[in-house]
Order: sequence, then C-alpha cells, then structure tokens
Amino acid sequence: MISGLLSPTGGAVRLSGREIQALPPHRIAALGVARTFQNIRLFQDLSARDNVIVGEHLVRKASLAARLLVLPSSRAEERGARARAGELLERIGLAERARERARNLSYGEQRRVEIARALAAEPRLLLLDEPTAGMNPVEVQAVAALIRSVAAEGRSVLLIEHNVKLVMDVCDRITVLDFGKVIAEGTPAAVAKDPAVIAAYLGSGS
Repeated sequence: MISGLLSPTGGAVRLSGREIQALPPHRIAALGVARTFQNIRLFQDLSARDNVIVGEHLVRKASLAARLLVLPSSRAEERGARARAGELLERIGLAERARERARNLSYGEQRRVEIARALAAEPRLLLLDEPTAGMNPVEVQAVAALIRSVAAEGRSVLLIEHNVKLVMDVCDRITVLDFGKVIAEGTPAAVAKDPAVIAAYLGSGS
C-alpha cells in the first residue's frame, strides 16, 4: 500500500505529511520511495550492473531527446550511472560480479542486487520485503550491516522480515503481526518481553 501497488480500504498513507495513497506507483517512487520484493524481480538477462543502472532512471537529469540523440550530457550521465552502479555493487560485496547476468547469480546475490537497485534511486524511504529469505548466516549479517548503514545516512527503512534475530538487531521500532492483527508495538526490548509475541514467535523456552 505504501508503494502504491495496493489501495487501502481506509486511512491514509503520508510521506513527509503529504498523502500519497491515491498516487500511482511511479509517482510514489518519484517522491523517494523504493522497494524490493519478496519474490525476486530482476531482469534475468541483464548483468548485475545493468540491473542496478535501471534503478537510477528516477534520478536521471538528461532529457529523453538528449538520450536518443546521444548528446554529450547524456553520455556523461551514462558514465556516471555506470560508476554509481559500480559503487553500489561494491557496497553490497558484488563488485567482481558486475558483468555477470542476474540469472547466473546465487539466490542471495540476486537479493543483494535488488537492494542495490533500490538504493540506486536514492530513496528517502526504502521498503524491504523479506530481504534475507534464502540467505545463509554470513549473507544475513552482511545485509544487516547494509541496513544499518543506509539508516545512518538519514534514510528511513521499513523492513518486513521473519528473521526475528535480524529484526531485533537492526530495528529501532517494531510492529508485530499475528494473522494480520497487530499484537505488539514498541522498541525491540519491549517487544521481546511481550507475552503475546513470545507465544506467537519466540516460544516460552520451556
């Protein structure tokens, strides 16, 4: 609903005080909302670098005419886009796989490329839907570090995740759902002690 793919049946979605729930997804994205998906949605025949470059279209300044005519401004922007994509791939630990087609990357690598593509749009708000699904513990730790660094830049991150340890480690505020109903909300420390959360997710340990 925040990204505009679904319309809420009630209430409002506000970004910096502006209601956005009636806007189409591309308009919401242009306002600074980027996302990844639970099911990977990369262009499988494009390279990792080109997939990231796709995410930069919202921040391009050269006009369509300049691109079609391959004017100097367009060429310079294209070089900048490739350099920026390389920096983002370096950031997610995949610089050496930049030219590899997405279909040839491992599941965990593809997920990291999706995050890099979302960051290429320079979002104010980054929506992550199960970003560590199918990842091994080392990859999960790398994504956790990436989320922390993105937040440290002043960007907001909304994380949907079933990995309880990851959520507890990286989130400042947590909302817990059980079959679509909010059962707890608050800081990680407070949520971890909530009886309803313990029963639904953490277990009693007995």
